[in-house]
Formats: sequence, structure tokens, C-alpha cells
Amino acid sequence: MIRIELDEPTLSRTRIAISPLIETVCGLWLLHRHPDTAPWPYDGWARRARAVLRSDPATVPLRVYFEVGRMLPDFLAPMPGSPAPTFEEQLDEVRHTPAAVIAKQVARHHPDVPPCLRPFFDDRETALNRLADGLAAFWDGAMAPYWPAMRAALDEEVLLRARALAADGPDALLARLHDRVRWERPVLTLMKQLEDDFTATDQRLLLVPLIFSRGALLYSSDHPEVVLVTYQARGAAVLAESHTPAPDDRLALLIGRGRATVLRALTTPSTTTGLATVLGLAPSTVSEHLGGLQAAGVVHRRRAGRRVLYGLEPAGLALVNLLGDDSATTEFVS
Repeated sequence: MIRIELDEPTLSRTRIAISPLIETVCGLWLLHRHPDTAPWPYDGWARRARAVLRSDPATVPLRVYFEVGRMLPDFLAPMPGSPAPTFEEQLDEVRHTPAAVIAKQVARHHPDVPPCLRPFFDDRETALNRLADGLAAFWDGAMAPYWPAMRAALDEEVLLRARALAADGPDALLARLHDRVRWERPVLTLMKQLEDDFTATDQRLLLVPLIFSRGALLYSSDHPEVVLVTYQARGAAVLAESHTPAPDDRLALLIGRGRATVLRALTTPSTTTGLATVLGLAPSTVSEHLGGLQAAGVVHRRRAGRRVLYGLEPAGLALVNLLGDDSATTEFVS
């Protein structure tokens, strides 16, 4: 488990941002974890992404993400410097990483420099440009076609979390962030196989939702002023390419793909419009699914001011937990 003690100034500076670059790296890790067939809804995307890796030699430098091991220096996937940076802005940051930053981060995570990181010392500018070119090639072929839908889902996620932060404060936000995140003031615990403990003093907590997280919780303490924690965002269903349930998707086989998609999305309460935006479905379709799920007693409907929020009843949560897809992951930390 990772235990991060947050002092009051750090907690009060909690912010939320998206990161197309970290999404891209997590997409690469998902392919690495599932070399044959990726789980739904990533299966169609994975076929296209593997074709890009096979056919474009510019992506060869991306092997560093698999060869470096679990301890990832932050310069290979820098945290977003603004709430919504473009992929190009983050790529430019990779290209211009100072030598001192690389040396400090590698010394922290890999005192004995592994061969895959040696080029960043021997010829830093060339190695960084080859890495950035590889990321750009993978982005253009595998990520950019899906990014508008992903961006819409992430924008909805950020909006919901930002409202919760403004209305209820960081304590309530962190308490409901993810089922593998535990908040017991002042300690934020990430349920991971790794073991680490550190204290964030007079810094800023940056939360980054990811479509490609698949349950993985990444964290970074390399930055002197920012502690980063990622979590699985709602909306991965925007990557789905068909309405035929995957053979191993037990929840979809039981209640149908549409209702299963809505049920999974309701791990965070949402409005009909919010669900429609995140899932890429018509509001009327979402309303129909919600009606059936509510009649079955697995979803509830509650008014919050002018909005009507839908959420999971205990029976619905049990269905998602018992019949949801495998969330086993490889954990990474920077």
C-alpha cells in the first residue's frame, strides 16, 4: 500500500487535470499487460493500436516504458502543467527535459542506470526526440481518432469532481474518489502491491482521471511542488466499437451491454445528460436503461438541487463488483 500523508496546505490546494500524454502511456501499458486480447471496451482500440506498433518503426523507442520496470522516472510521463494541456504541449515538455532533471529522477528510482535509460545520458537530445517522435506516431495512429470522445468523457469527469470539490471540500472528494483509495485524514492510502510512505508538506495534490487506467493507481512525488495521483475515470465505454457483449463480459451477458455500461458508469452518481455525454449514447437511450435498472432495484434516483442524480443501490454495486471485468493491473510509480 502507498500511504501519503497530506498536510493542510497541500490538501487545500487539491486540483484536477487531464493528461493526454499519461493517457497515451497507460494505453501502452494496457497493451503490454494484454498482449493477445484486451478486455472490453478496449478490445477494438487495442487491435488498432497493436497495428500501429507493428507497422510504424518510429514507435520502437516506446519499448522503454516496458523495459524500465515499475519505477518510472517522471520525465518519461511528466505530469500536466495546466488543467487541460494539449498532447503537443506535453510532448514539447518531454523534448526539452533538462539533463539535471533526468539525472535526479533516474538516481532516485534507478541508482544503477538500466540500459534502456542510458541513451538519455549519452545523447540526451537525440534520445528525447526519438521518444517524443515515437509517442507522436502512436498518438496519431492509435489515440487521436478516439481523443474527441475521450476528451468529452474526461471533461464530464472533471466537471463532476470539481463540483464535488467546490461544494463539499477535498475530504468528501477523496473519500469518494475510487474504490481502491482510502482517505482517513491526514493519510491518503492507495491500495497497491507496492509499499511506500511519504509526507507531502506545503505542496499541491493533483488528481488526474484516466480512461486507460483500468483500476491502476499511479502516483508521482518527483515534482518538488506537486504530488500526483491518477485514478480510473468513468467513460471508458466511449472506446467500444460494437454492441455485442464480449464472451467474458458476464455482466453484459446477464443484463445486456447497454444496461451493463450504464450500471458500471454509475459507480460515480451522475445525471442522465452526464451519462449520455460520457457514454456517447442518446439521452433517451440512457433514460430507458436507467428506468429498467431502477425497476430492478439496482439503481436509485435522488434529487440534488435542480439536478436528478442516479447512483447504485447496494445490489447494483454487488453486481458490478461480482460480475465486472478483471481489474488486475501492473502497478507503476514515478
